[in-house]
Amino acid sequence: MPIIAPSLLACNFLQLEAECKMINSSEADWYHLDVMDGRFVPNISFGLPVIEQIHTVATKPLDVHLMIVEPEKYLEDFKKAGADILTVHAEVCHHLHRTVQHIRQLGMKAGVALNPHTPIDCLEYIIDQIDLVCVMSVNPGFGGQKFIPSTYTKVKQLRKMIDDRGLAVDIEIDGGVTQDNASEILKAGATVLVAGNTVFKSDNPLEVIKQLKHSLHIL
Repeated sequence: MPIIAPSLLACNFLQLEAECKMINSSEADWYHLDVMDGRFVPNISFGLPVIEQIHTVATKPLDVHLMIVEPEKYLEDFKKAGADILTVHAEVCHHLHRTVQHIRQLGMKAGVALNPHTPIDCLEYIIDQIDLVCVMSVNPGFGGQKFIPSTYTKVKQLRKMIDDRGLAVDIEIDGGVTQDNASEILKAGATVLVAGNTVFKSDNPLEVIKQLKHSLHIL
């Protein structure tokens, strides 16, 4: 079954504790937390204090996605805040291998995110050092965008790269995931689905999470 990671960027922040408890009681596997700095992406979201509070309530791993410049400066801070998985963008890390090594040395799983225009070739010499590749299926910065269809080809290529090397690296899809395209995304080779508006803007988030979790059964 796929890993389902609801994105709290789309939740009701006035009801943050209740939203976290909903995820705890659901069939979701991870929390997906998007950290934006207004520099790497044209939006500002939330940071360490909010993640620290989520960590006090969450009973599932925190999958923290850093959409920020100079992420290497804050790795230890996010570990202390409660991150279990820490993902940085290939586009901003001049010393990506060093950053990934540091994340793993701190005891977190290491992820690398790729923007829609970034080819998977940049992972060739680091794919065996990471736990997760986050494929952006929308342009990062805002929720509610439509899925970019070329993502399917990218995921298939990435799945081949991982399988050819006999690695156990998760492929996470972030952006525009819905009940309508989840099965196709998984068929292409993804293992983790991030869903924001699809979950939190629905009338029944628990049911939507359940449907996403069981998407493979409707392939």
